[in-house]
Amino acid sequence: MYNRHYGFRENPFNQTPDSSFFYPSPKHKAALDALVYAIRERKGFVVVTGEVGSGKTTVARTLLRQIGSRAKTAVITNTHLTPKAILTLILEDLGAAYEHGSKTELLIQLNEYLLSQARQGEDVVLLIDEAQNLSRECLEEIRMLSNLETEKEKLIQIILIGQPELKKKLEMVSLQQLRQRIAVSYHLQALSEVETREYILHRLNLARANGRDMNAIFDPLSFEVIYHYSQGLPRLVNKICDHALLTGFVENTAAITPCIVADAIEELEMKDGRRDRTDEQVYQSA
Repeated sequence: MYNRHYGFRENPFNQTPDSSFFYPSPKHKAALDALVYAIRERKGFVVVTGEVGSGKTTVARTLLRQIGSRAKTAVITNTHLTPKAILTLILEDLGAAYEHGSKTELLIQLNEYLLSQARQGEDVVLLIDEAQNLSRECLEEIRMLSNLETEKEKLIQIILIGQPELKKKLEMVSLQQLRQRIAVSYHLQALSEVETREYILHRLNLARANGRDMNAIFDPLSFEVIYHYSQGLPRLVNKICDHALLTGFVENTAAITPCIVADAIEELEMKDGRRDRTDEQVYQSA
């Protein structure tokens, strides 16, 4: 709605994890580099955790875009599944020919597929998002997949991405064997105040459709208000900026002021049914 008004070719603050808008902050780049390294070196098990909205899924999407056709990938986002359903979904997502059967029969067929890919020099990557929702039984089944290997290397690289609850779950005594197999672990932190400003400008410039100076769209003090409320969580930053731009469009303003940002935050809180902060706190930030 506001794209033409501010000179964008597309919405710079969509809520979807669009890898084309990936902002390589030192933290997010480190997470991406850890994933790339683990796949390249066939490390087997990788775990990436972070708070809700910290950008984990965007990092994962960026990884998938980078590896492209260089690896066969299976991506699981529905983690409320049985162990057998997980195996079935992996085979289907990899495009492997298989026959329905017991869990053991499915595992045998997956092993045969992975061996055939290894003979062809193909990497196979399993990426599971929202892994904190996996049951202990499913996590144990996934551990068994890490046993699929040749004498020299793992047949499948497994990436678990989840909220901090995943770290707590992996500390369970019953999952000790799985925990011991994790070769790389990374916890994604939120953006700093400086990084939040750079993140916003990065997205504005990527969405730019004309020669307008994107640095002038948000008043410098607006960045402080956005950071103070979002605490550097990219998803929340996107929500605030999107709503602030919409408010600015409705009010026909050329720049987003701290007051517009504060109004946008207040409206978002009312819409979400939250009053985590008082109006006075928000306006003091502005």
